[in-house]
Amino acid sequence: MLGHGCASMLNCRVNRDREGAMALAKLPQLESVFLTDAGLETDFIFNRGIDLPYFASITLLQSSDGKIALEEYFRGFLELARRMRCGLILESATWRASPDWAEPLGLSQQELDTLNTSAIAILRDLRDEFGSTMPAVVISGCLGPRGDGYDPGKIMSEEGAEAYHRHQAEVLASAGVDQLTAITMTNVPEAIGIAKAAKSLAVPVAISFTVETDGRLPTGDRLSDALRAVDQATASTPAYYMINCAHPSHFAAVLEDGADWVNRIGGLRANASRCSHAEVDAMSELDRGNPEELAALHSELRLRFPHINVLGGCCGTDLDHITAIAEACL
Repeated sequence: MLGHGCASMLNCRVNRDREGAMALAKLPQLESVFLTDAGLETDFIFNRGIDLPYFASITLLQSSDGKIALEEYFRGFLELARRMRCGLILESATWRASPDWAEPLGLSQQELDTLNTSAIAILRDLRDEFGSTMPAVVISGCLGPRGDGYDPGKIMSEEGAEAYHRHQAEVLASAGVDQLTAITMTNVPEAIGIAKAAKSLAVPVAISFTVETDGRLPTGDRLSDALRAVDQATASTPAYYMINCAHPSHFAAVLEDGADWVNRIGGLRANASRCSHAEVDAMSELDRGNPEELAALHSELRLRFPHINVLGGCCGTDLDHITAIAEACL
């Protein structure tokens, strides 16, 4: 349950945003190119030598050293976006911070809620510091899957997914996010549930699907069918969709030029490696791939689909990859 103060803040935000009917016009990345960050968790574990239990970057917020490291991480992307004269989406370190993860992390639900709130507070402070020197900084509350980002496991009903994810969505909304983003969605019902939860809170939401080497969801669903199913079930609630946790070579061929569903894809957060999820999962060392090749493939995709405005990274990527992508595409 949210405390009285959080509930009051949430009510004020909901009432304000309802005036704009989901406030989609307030998302500047719908109109121009924005960068976002890279594979936060793999960067911290493999490149910075910082352990993240259960891949939960929310644990960084439990110590002053962790907070400093997280701020340093985001500053790199803020400075890049400022140099490139484009906007930046700051994605909160809350991917693995929904209710089921409290117990494995040794936290009470209240403690996990507090860390979720702190994750947004850090981003708000960074926006206050950098915002006046950049076109725009958007704060996104990250929602991860209830289970694994590669394996759909036991699939919830749409209603079950909405009920489960609403709690974290409420906490992030009350902390003052501009939008929510569901990252590494492996199945359609969970994506629908999150979209409905966001709609009930009147907060804009982006849905990002994980795909395999054949461009299909881990459930076997075609990406086109997944997007259309979510739009149909939610009256096109998502502000836009994204593809993440896959190399561009895994999904470029399934993107149909001029197709209505492709026009709903607004962002890419690709993996550095061409390997499959199973191969990546089994690695003891990070596969950074080829940043220049990755950037060239993004440039090709942007030429085909200039409406794809959000450019970032997922597993194996770091600031070097996003710098290469930015320089190739902007």
